Amino acid sequence: MFKNKRVLSVFVLAMLNVSVMASLRNLPLVAEYGLGAIFYFLIVALMFLIPCALISAELATGWPRTGGVYVWIREALGDRWGFFAVWVQWAHNLAWYPVILSFVATTLAFVISPTLAENKYYVLTVVLASFWGMTLLNYLGIRTSSWFSTLGVIVGTILPGILIIALGISWVASGHPSQISLDWKSVIPEPRNINNLVFLAGMFLAFAGLEVTSAHASQAKDPQKNYPKAIIIAAIITLFLFMLGSLAIGIVIPRSEISLVSGLIEAFGKFFMRYHLESILPIMAILLSIGAIAEVNAWIIGPVKGLYATTSDGNLPPTFQKVNKRGVPTHLLLFQAIIVSAISFVILKMPTVSASYWILTALSAQSYLIMYILMFIAALKLRYTHPKVYRPYKVPFGKIGMWLLVTLGTLASLFAITIGFIPPAQLVTGNLFFYEMFLIVALLVMCVIPLIIYQYKKPAWKKQISQDE
Repeated sequence: MFKNKRVLSVFVLAMLNVSVMASLRNLPLVAEYGLGAIFYFLIVALMFLIPCALISAELATGWPRTGGVYVWIREALGDRWGFFAVWVQWAHNLAWYPVILSFVATTLAFVISPTLAENKYYVLTVVLASFWGMTLLNYLGIRTSSWFSTLGVIVGTILPGILIIALGISWVASGHPSQISLDWKSVIPEPRNINNLVFLAGMFLAFAGLEVTSAHASQAKDPQKNYPKAIIIAAIITLFLFMLGSLAIGIVIPRSEISLVSGLIEAFGKFFMRYHLESILPIMAILLSIGAIAEVNAWIIGPVKGLYATTSDGNLPPTFQKVNKRGVPTHLLLFQAIIVSAISFVILKMPTVSASYWILTALSAQSYLIMYILMFIAALKLRYTHPKVYRPYKVPFGKIGMWLLVTLGTLASLFAITIGFIPPAQLVTGNLFFYEMFLIVALLVMCVIPLIIYQYKKPAWKKQISQDE
């Protein structure tokens, strides 16, 4: 059996977390809320981001073994629900990968030819080529993969994020007209109806993922101390980029014209045109694409390693137990790439890019939040059933603090799951029955499959592991 090495520093872990969460592609999602986006971001941070960050830190330092949410939830709720949780965590990405890689394709179109952004065959080619390329990169192991994500998030997320924030500040300071109201009354929004709040579900998904890098906790230098530091640093950076970056887009693009897919690069285009910097737009498109690819790369291996951890309890067939000399579960990676490739062909059937972008985002958020509810419940139960487990980091204020964070996180997750079933007023989503049934059926399939696998798992699966060892 391979032996894990301590190869990840606080800096690399923090950048991995930022690459998981801080996707600039999410900025157009809330830009149309204007100054009210700050209010919504703070609410989501208070109700969801903070509970996730603090609870994940406690769980990861108390149970730092590779496996993440599977280990945590298994310890609290049993092996069935541990397997269910890590399966859902993994499966929610299957719809998400084609979405973010479509963003990469449309952004790169500004380098080649903007008209390609509407060419579905071009988009599909970019999605497949980039995903298979990153799958092969992850075959090389976590050291190579993590440094690619670290470099990518710096040049493709943090630097462009800082730049668009600076351009937005400069725009307002220079007295240019703003497409959103900047008075204090606008900080507290007054939504006209519940349909205007639907994009909040996407905000929850934007802040999700802090627990993913816990799969690498055993490979961190001094994980008990460094993992909590890394996720706190990542949370602060992400909140800063999201709040000010979304405002910068809303300032230059009218609310009715903001595209969920290309709104970010279009905002850069307007800024660059005003400051006579059009020549660097292709460079920015390349950097944004690198940042998005780094985000996908950070997600590809984390959930797969979490799912692989369940093989130690015989929850997956022996074929998925295969790892290479670098400890990478190659058969699971290959299986994931095949499924994502099949799903990606749906791009050819999508009526509009933004509508399909949103419905897949909603599905991804809903399935992911189910896992978070189980994680919150598990953290609370472990405080009572495993009080003697040493936790270098613990949620503040003892059991009262844990109850408060679990309650906030669970209620926020249930709200986001529910609101995801409501079509957004900002988009034309077509037939309402199809919209609802697609989400309901797809969510049920995601949840039922792991329960069926667990119900019919064979003792020989676990026996095979023992023989290999």
